Amino acid sequence: MSAGWVGASVRARAMSRRRIGLAGARSLASCTTLDEALEVLSESPYGRDVHPGQTLPQAQRAVAVTLLWHLRILAGWVPRGDSRELRILAGGFEVANVDERLRELTGGVAEPPFHLGSLATAWQVLAGATSVPDLRELLSRSAWGEPGTDSPDGIRLAMRLAWAARVAAAAPRARTWAAGAAALVAARARYVAGARITPEAELVAVPLLGPRWTEAPDLAAFAAQLPPTARWALAGRAEPTSLWQAEAAWWARVTTDGFALLRRPVTTADPVLGAVVVLATDAWRVRAALEVATRGGASAAEALGVFDAVA
Repeated sequence: MSAGWVGASVRARAMSRRRIGLAGARSLASCTTLDEALEVLSESPYGRDVHPGQTLPQAQRAVAVTLLWHLRILAGWVPRGDSRELRILAGGFEVANVDERLRELTGGVAEPPFHLGSLATAWQVLAGATSVPDLRELLSRSAWGEPGTDSPDGIRLAMRLAWAARVAAAAPRARTWAAGAAALVAARARYVAGARITPEAELVAVPLLGPRWTEAPDLAAFAAQLPPTARWALAGRAEPTSLWQAEAAWWARVTTDGFALLRRPVTTADPVLGAVVVLATDAWRVRAALEVATRGGASAAEALGVFDAVA
């Protein structure tokens, strides 16, 4: 890396403070109504997009829009020609756009797409899909690869595994996170949803999950077949009902690593990656806090207890 990263890394450290943090998220979750929580959140760094009067889905989407806006600002500071890593890290928004396009193509009502700007990889092409088979064909000719199915759920699953593989390839420092995320995605698909993972999607996941997990009969056997770089995400989780706790533990690990990256020298890209992770974690917590507030927050001890377990 070089001095070219100094501006981006300094900016990333500053932007990483545009969050409400764990204490702020818990305070938000303690609100007894969604309107109360939105009043609080509208005065926070999320106030650009979050406003009183929104429904829960609208508010949660607005939180995601704020995160994307932050990432787009960071992309503008990254040295010219070095934005590929950030673009792939932001791939979850492209996945979300495809989710909505699939909903629309199958007769549902879709949310408007996230505006990705320079962070898009293939969305400009994918947005023009006229049918689910057409979308599959367009994916197969893009960096996302062939999903191996015309099933909307199968396409969603294949894209999530492909995103993990792309992150691992583009950002080696994030490889352990990506492998853990792929393990969670595959485990939830197989042992909660009972979904079939296509051979094409399995092949994409092999570099992260190894070759031996595909025939595991249960979650414990699945975890035992994974390499250590992925197995950690399922540590102590023998039952599918505990996967939500595994996801929370994944976020905790990633957050800790993110703060460590923020402290790295500003002449490297590490603080930028750290800021992305820290801001994404904050958005995840805020979205969860809003749901708890909708259920009664402080007046619903069980809901608040679940938030504490997750956050």
